[in-house]
Amino acid sequence: MRRFIIISLCLAAAVCAGAQRKVVLDLGRTIDIACDSSLQAFRNQNMYMSGYWEYRSFRAERLPSLTLNLTPASYNRYITQRYNSEENIDIYRAQQMYSASGGLLVKQNFDPLGGTFYLESNLNYLHNFGNSDSEQFTPNQFSTVPIRIGYQQSLLGFNQFRWDKRIEPIKYEKVKKEFLYNMEGVSETAVTYFFALALAQAEYKLAQDNLASSDTLCVIGERRFKIAAISQDELLTLRLERVNAQNTLENSRIALKRAMFSLATYLGMEKDTEIEVKLPGIPTARNISADLALIHAKENNPSLLEHKQKILEAQRDVNRTKVEQRVSVNLNASVGYNQVADKFSQAYTDLMRQDLVSLTLSVPLVDWGVRKGRLNMAKNNLNIVEIAAKQEEVSIEEDVIMTVSDFNIQQRLVESATEALDLADMAYAKTRQRFIIGNADLNTLTLAQNRQQTAHKNYINSLQNYWLSYYKLRKLTLFDFDSNMPLSSKFEISNSIH
Repeated sequence: MRRFIIISLCLAAAVCAGAQRKVVLDLGRTIDIACDSSLQAFRNQNMYMSGYWEYRSFRAERLPSLTLNLTPASYNRYITQRYNSEENIDIYRAQQMYSASGGLLVKQNFDPLGGTFYLESNLNYLHNFGNSDSEQFTPNQFSTVPIRIGYQQSLLGFNQFRWDKRIEPIKYEKVKKEFLYNMEGVSETAVTYFFALALAQAEYKLAQDNLASSDTLCVIGERRFKIAAISQDELLTLRLERVNAQNTLENSRIALKRAMFSLATYLGMEKDTEIEVKLPGIPTARNISADLALIHAKENNPSLLEHKQKILEAQRDVNRTKVEQRVSVNLNASVGYNQVADKFSQAYTDLMRQDLVSLTLSVPLVDWGVRKGRLNMAKNNLNIVEIAAKQEEVSIEEDVIMTVSDFNIQQRLVESATEALDLADMAYAKTRQRFIIGNADLNTLTLAQNRQQTAHKNYINSLQNYWLSYYKLRKLTLFDFDSNMPLSSKFEISNSIH
């Protein structure tokens, strides 16, 4: 019985797997699958995660850090030079010792000044191997610093923390916008593959209808030739049309399989999946203002954020090179307690005060123009970045304006293509009927048929151009014009990254 159940489940799974190989997709479902399962989407997700963890690392550096430093065992045997006070000479003598140490260190960066607060506690142990008969011989020693609090920073130096606090949030915002931008690119690519299959599907259907019509007309032509209603040339032309229709059908079948394979591969489906696409209807008229699109593009376009980041980085480099030209003053100050004892229990009693104040200066005197050259290079690089940012802004404005114009034009072209398709279908049907009853010649029928096929292709191409323009505009502005909301408002890491 158990074996029968297992076999039945396997057969059911096989049937389900076979059934899944044939799917019907509309445009919205195609885009959803592409954004969820395509390799391009996975690449975009991993690129985002890289930037996400980089920003998480930056945020973590703003928090206190706790470090445990240990040297569990250190043995040293060597020959060293020592002074013999009894004979008033230096001698070489063998020495060996064992030591161990451990310590805790807490650090906290202070962004406004660029310094670092630290809190530490250390314990060191030293064991000497020597003459234990000597009264002054101490085999074991413990050195402790129970607590020491300090602060260190460069007083006139470059404040890396302050610049990081300005740059890193912009970098992360750019990463989020780049993710949304790239996902809209996935939608664009999905639209291209979808309509490529839709066109191949339509051409295959037209080829089937054309072959069926050619067979019918050829049969009618044979009958009319027998009664001398048409010439032999016209009959041969009808036969040629049927042969050409058969060849066209085979070629369109190959093109259909190729387009189907490309879409299935892009969507991450099985290569042998049979896909049928359903064309979207006539889109709802939208009136998108170029001025409004420009506002959203300037707020959301990742390229503009990237240039903003580069300008800040260039300004940081100028600031760094300016600071390096001046006197460098470093401060290190701390206060704490320490003790040395022969026993561990005594190492933490009768603690002695330990104070440290260190002020170091570095004054550049002669560098033969090295610092000046670096400063000039940093300033020139800042000018280059600012010019590039202005050029990119002008280019994006031009692209947005042209895309809005194309989109608005494509809406009208879809409507006219729909009307042309209806007229072409009616004209072909009437011409075909007239040919059957002998009121139209073969050239007129062929012309009507070609116009019908052209109208079908133009209709699909107009739909494709409309949706490509729409998703390109979404990509440039990162704005959803259907819900009237920026795409970033829908951005959730839990929903976007799996």
